[in-house]
Amino acid sequence: MADFKNISGNIVDVVSKKIFKGEITVKNGKIESVKESDTSSENFIIPGFIDSHLHVESSMLIPSEFARIAVTHGTIGAVSDPHEIANVLGVDGVYFMIKNGKKVPFKFYFGAPSCVPATSFESSGANISSNEIKVLLADNDVHYLAEMMNFPGVVYDDVEVWEKLKAAKNANKVVDGHAPGLKGANLEKYVKAGVSTDHECFTIEEGLEKIELGMKILIREGSAAKNFDDLIDLIKDYPQHIMLCSDDKHPDDLIKGHINLLVKRALDIGYDVFDVLRSVTLNPKQHYNLDNGLLQVGDNADFVIVDNLQSLNILETFINGIRVAENGKTLIKNVEEKPINKFECNKLSASDLKVPAESNKIKVIEVIDGQLITKRTSEIVQPKKGFVDADISKDILKIVVLNRYSRSLPSIAFIRGFGLKKGAIASTIAHDSHNIIAVGTNDEDLANAINLLIDARGGISFACNEENDVLPLPFAGLMSGEDVYVVANKYETIDRKAKGLGSTLISPFMTLSFMALLVIPEIKISDKGLFDGEKFEFISLFDK
Repeated sequence: MADFKNISGNIVDVVSKKIFKGEITVKNGKIESVKESDTSSENFIIPGFIDSHLHVESSMLIPSEFARIAVTHGTIGAVSDPHEIANVLGVDGVYFMIKNGKKVPFKFYFGAPSCVPATSFESSGANISSNEIKVLLADNDVHYLAEMMNFPGVVYDDVEVWEKLKAAKNANKVVDGHAPGLKGANLEKYVKAGVSTDHECFTIEEGLEKIELGMKILIREGSAAKNFDDLIDLIKDYPQHIMLCSDDKHPDDLIKGHINLLVKRALDIGYDVFDVLRSVTLNPKQHYNLDNGLLQVGDNADFVIVDNLQSLNILETFINGIRVAENGKTLIKNVEEKPINKFECNKLSASDLKVPAESNKIKVIEVIDGQLITKRTSEIVQPKKGFVDADISKDILKIVVLNRYSRSLPSIAFIRGFGLKKGAIASTIAHDSHNIIAVGTNDEDLANAINLLIDARGGISFACNEENDVLPLPFAGLMSGEDVYVVANKYETIDRKAKGLGSTLISPFMTLSFMALLVIPEIKISDKGLFDGEKFEFISLFDK
């Protein structure tokens, strides 16, 4: 990864909005000069891409390993919220991500997680107070206050929430938002509190209302939540308000591509090349005050060489003048780390998962494939021997959440949309507190899938009769330190097995991980019970 000196080609200047043939000179990791000149090279030189909102943990890779694969797709940096590991390990988890990320040539811009725990309605492994937020924001390695998911706390004047917002203002650092469906006077108050972005829009109308109040819209396309097609048209009239992000990306998808895929899709549709490229370069730089280079004299030498602006094949990636990827191969070396974790819970038996029938009508969580939101429905059931079981014929399965930080009884409800015909799957990736979450057709396989994770101290698992499989994630029960291709292969295998049980979901494990995400309506489940995400209160499983 030697320091590169000169490079020629079609230079794409996103600042001046022009493309010209020329030569770039790099010295000590900086752009020393940019000159127009004749060149035989037909390649294009563009600024490296920024993912404007990402949870590295969702890749199941530690930051150093994430960087190794991301650079092959032209990504040179990521605005990353370490919210997931923080809910397990607190401030120690945040600093683990920062320190590991510094061991590779990649630009991680970590934030201070604003909602740990995300709500008081679930058990998490840690709590980050407003005083700790102040300390984090005073650190130059912490670039912003990460997504303020507790929008009710903002709207209804929660003292601790407002102290965190005040800390960000005093530190002169921006605040990221997370407010699906928020509108009207409550949205106005949320924005006036200093919240500047949102990545949870799922309609053009919602995006427009937020843009009109001054918010930046981060168009998300991850492994489970996909909003690109619904929102990308906003870039036509409001290009300065748009950024692109992945939010949550599983390892098998990450191997196929990253932000480059969104750039290519937007260009294929016909949106302006500079509007699209600015959404992943200039806009995040200006909004978050980043140090990513834009091919200007004096900038860090962060750029990507592509064959053309149609196929957008990534030929080489440079960060601070260092070549970090070439022809789809990473040049960043693997980093060995010692796992950190927090895990303390008891194994379950099938009898622990029995649900005594209180009536013959239950509330059901209904999954919407490709979305984080769910629907609340009701169903008439036929109890057997006084208990309510899964009903495969109606696609009504059991969903279980077990506190992994202390010994307790499981929380149990019912869900439709997974489509399993047999077996069970489970995961310790369960936003936001990352307790054990499982869905299955019968109590024996459910208990087995959960116990596999307890033995492994975290991961994702599959159980069907005598066939078991588990992908261990020893870093906080969220990430592996293994090579991305090894992790992706193991994940693809277990994902394929889950789909072999009958699921037609795009990403069964990713969807499962969001069923405990209480801040997204309409209905979810935590380790403490079934939860109404609109009224923000626990509700009974049974309708009397």
